[in-house]
Amino acid sequence: MVGVSKPTYYEILGVHRFANGETIRRAYRELSKRYHPDTTTLPIPIAQEKFHQINTAYTVLISPQQRAAYDQQLWQSILPSTPTLQQIQQMYSAYLDPTDRPLSAGELFALFLLGFTFVGCLFLVLALGLARSGGMGAL
Repeated sequence: MVGVSKPTYYEILGVHRFANGETIRRAYRELSKRYHPDTTTLPIPIAQEKFHQINTAYTVLISPQQRAAYDQQLWQSILPSTPTLQQIQQMYSAYLDPTDRPLSAGELFALFLLGFTFVGCLFLVLALGLARSGGMGAL
């Protein structure tokens, strides 16, 4: 028989791993109203346990330091080794591939200058070549 794994704090609150603080707060408020021992129709021991899980998950996920430590612990249980800083940055990136992103305005400007310089150099080489060969008449 396969053991049932313990739900993550993200699963307890019903939020995505990359949820922001406001999303976590909203989920916590909704769940705490639903499962508070004084307001739920569930038996008191079940409601208390569920409410305790919700509070613990919220406390950890709303704190940036505790959340980072929890995420690292969570990844260590999933991955065979600790992820590198680059792997963590890629996990939190909005793009799946670091090269799959739009160019910034600065990068576009740099490419424009590079292209302009390249074309200018070509014209300079042509002008020098023509001047050394005696002009257009030598062709």
